[in-house]
Amino acid sequence: MDKSYDPTHVESRWYRYWLDQGYFTASVSDKGEPYSMVIPPPNITGSLHMGHALNNTLQDILIRWRRMQGCNTLWVPGTDHAGIATQNVVEKQLIAEGTSRDKLGRDLFTARVWEWKAQSGGTIIEQLKRLGSSCDWSRLRFTMDEGLSKAVREVFVRLYEDGLIYRGKRLINWCPRCLTALSDIEVEHEDTTGKLYHIQYPLADDPSTHLTIATTRPETMLGDTAVAVHPEDPRYNRFIGKKIKLPLTNRQIPVVGDAILVDRAFGTVAVKITPAHDFNDFEAGLRHNLARLAIFDQHARMDASGLRDAQVEETLRERLASQPTQKARMLVVEALDSRGLVTKTEDHAMALGKCYRCKTVVEPYLSPQWFVKIQPLADPAIKAVESGEIRLIPEQWTNNYLGWMRDIKDWCISRQIWWGHRIPAWYCKHCHEGAITQTGKTLAITSDAKPIVARTAPTHCQDCGQHDFIQDPDVLDTWFSSALWPFSTLGWPDQTPELSKYYPTSTLVTGFDILFFWVARMIMMGLKVMGQRPFKNVYIHALVRDAEGQKMSKSKGNVIDPLNVMDKYGTDALRFTLAAMASPGRDIKLSEDRIEGYRNFANKLWNAARFILMNLERPREAGPVSARSSADRWILNRLHRTIGGVNASLEAYRFDEAANSLYHFIWHEYCDWYLELAKPALADKESREASLTRPTLVETFETVLRLLHPFMPFITEEIWQSIPHRGESIMVSEYPTQNPALLNDAIETEMASVTSVVSETRNIRGSQGIAPSRLLKVAVATPTAAFQTTLKTHEQLISSLARISELSIGMDVKPYRNGASSSIVFPGGGVGAVYVDLTGLIDIEKETSRIEKRVKELTAQMDQDQKKLSNADFLAKVPAEILQKTRARHQECLLEREKLSGELQRLRETAEGGS
Repeated sequence: MDKSYDPTHVESRWYRYWLDQGYFTASVSDKGEPYSMVIPPPNITGSLHMGHALNNTLQDILIRWRRMQGCNTLWVPGTDHAGIATQNVVEKQLIAEGTSRDKLGRDLFTARVWEWKAQSGGTIIEQLKRLGSSCDWSRLRFTMDEGLSKAVREVFVRLYEDGLIYRGKRLINWCPRCLTALSDIEVEHEDTTGKLYHIQYPLADDPSTHLTIATTRPETMLGDTAVAVHPEDPRYNRFIGKKIKLPLTNRQIPVVGDAILVDRAFGTVAVKITPAHDFNDFEAGLRHNLARLAIFDQHARMDASGLRDAQVEETLRERLASQPTQKARMLVVEALDSRGLVTKTEDHAMALGKCYRCKTVVEPYLSPQWFVKIQPLADPAIKAVESGEIRLIPEQWTNNYLGWMRDIKDWCISRQIWWGHRIPAWYCKHCHEGAITQTGKTLAITSDAKPIVARTAPTHCQDCGQHDFIQDPDVLDTWFSSALWPFSTLGWPDQTPELSKYYPTSTLVTGFDILFFWVARMIMMGLKVMGQRPFKNVYIHALVRDAEGQKMSKSKGNVIDPLNVMDKYGTDALRFTLAAMASPGRDIKLSEDRIEGYRNFANKLWNAARFILMNLERPREAGPVSARSSADRWILNRLHRTIGGVNASLEAYRFDEAANSLYHFIWHEYCDWYLELAKPALADKESREASLTRPTLVETFETVLRLLHPFMPFITEEIWQSIPHRGESIMVSEYPTQNPALLNDAIETEMASVTSVVSETRNIRGSQGIAPSRLLKVAVATPTAAFQTTLKTHEQLISSLARISELSIGMDVKPYRNGASSSIVFPGGGVGAVYVDLTGLIDIEKETSRIEKRVKELTAQMDQDQKKLSNADFLAKVPAEILQKTRARHQECLLEREKLSGELQRLRETAEGGS
């Protein structure tokens, strides 16, 4: 083996080997228990970011672990067509070329997107391979491939036939930039401060009497069709049934009573109703049978035709036509103000809805759209989680899921873009001659048109017998096809062997940000279409943030690129970092320092392998465990306790616990202790003791590599192939299971006593600044005769590890007059001590000066921290994390100062005794 580990060539070589050997490919004929997962399909526009890296690392750990356990594993990969995002990418390219999608037309534009997908859409797949993802790439799927398109059409038609899909003109979220409808959860709400305008609305029969309304959007008043008051409010219910002369228009609108819409505690207790431009008002309009006057067009500009229908005063109408919302607001407020109708303007906190893709402010917009009637689908999905049939992990997400599902609204599934699954609905041109209009290359169909929904295009109209049809121009929401992912990727609607073998899937690993976008909809569709849950467990991981807990963004300059850190530190280091930090429900605060630390862990493993290989050149005698040394029996015990812990942690999806158990065992117990404990036995290469130690050395290390493999696949394969092993590859070898016969409480107690003495002796050496080359004279006071016997048994081993020339052990040993000491808590609670004779080893005057200087530094730091901790403003305003660090530092300084003060006292007593 090389002196240092270089992942550059190792990773690509082993990944190619695994692919060539077909280790990732599932077979329905395999005997093992099925364990299947589907990848959350990344967008074809995407490039690997740290969120992808976390998500796919955790999935890969699970699938490698289950594969090594002997399960028949399938991890289905794929990509999402990402309708709006992909269309935006290609549209930008066209603009750069001096053209547009409208100039190309629908067919040429979609052909151009397919061309882009063929060239660039597979980038993230190659990056996932770089991460080590062991997906079955022979089953790579795309949400718009032929098989999935067939599934989408089939589900759409079935839901339509069941009365669960309908088309209607309703108020929806509209992006004026993407020019498409958005579902509720595709709107991101951003807290901001706007203005609240108080406007007087005069009564038609008594202009001197006004109702004052408060609104953040005065420009929409031109589309008002009523004013609401609370029917139980004695101050205003007398106005119910009267008419309002709507300012700036030539219309009168009614005053209605509405206890749902009017909050008596807010604003002016009179509320304007604009059914075409506000969701709550839309519902109120249905309750009171109000007209819907749309005054904005699809670009969120004032519509001249709509203003005319709303009977806006002609002069104002001409000024407002084609103006964007902000300009229109200014003009309307200016006109109201000139008539003395604005009584007050105040700042107002509000949540502004924005498109999740382009961040444009979203408008409520009245438009014919397709909807899923969601409640009949939501009810079984709620029961599946309430009953535990589907488990969300961590448990805290269950209430979030149930709360959202119980308040779920019908799902708007149509999008006014060209890239995506075309809605399988057609209209007879002859029967709907007046309902179909075309402006340029944009097609519009009124909401009263009767669609023919079918799996394939109809050949003739059953009403008129004609053969000329036009397909609905809209495409389906991207999440509609994604909702079918667990079964469509396995071949449904065909009854394939894969579907029978691997559905329902076992586990879904996903981020909390798509719990409602995707997970909830998969549950609903899986239960409806398949009659079975789509998965048993859903593990929901948190976000990856920067070291300060801030969201990573290019504008902040705090993005950690996984591709860069893989190049710099190796893929295994990144994977292990993400697993070790994946605490349930807590965002990961990632820094390159952490990744570098786990790169050092990989190097530690590499160096351990080199040491072991150098000591395997002589005979190995595979004797019974009982015949092996205490150190060998101890490491077997510790290894199998770790094996049990790692398996239990992975069963519970505690990736952090599993990774940290591995790290602690490998670094601190195996490398720091066992390899050191083994060195004296290996010193005489021809001895029987050495021949008995070598089997333990290689057996335990080979087991460690298999235990670590799901987390760090590349380095473990590289080392495993270099040491004695059975099988072709570590990734298809058997995952370790705990052997209870090797658990040994007595040997654990015995070796804990030995390592405690060695550690405390080393601590004293370090604190006194004694060079490692200097041999020490040491005495150990034990609390019981049993511990005395144990330590005497290992006297030679202790002396070798701690560099001791003279070692005294007993219950009655005394401290050296010129010495240093440290207490030891023995297993079971007994307290003893280690004494080191410092005669001739240190310069007392120099050491006293050093400690006094350090005590002063600690005291100054403590005084500074104490002032902060005594300051009420500091305690009230400082972030909790900073407060915790300050308190911890103060305590650490206190403990160190107490320890150094004791050493200082002993040095002074020694100096006085010597004089």
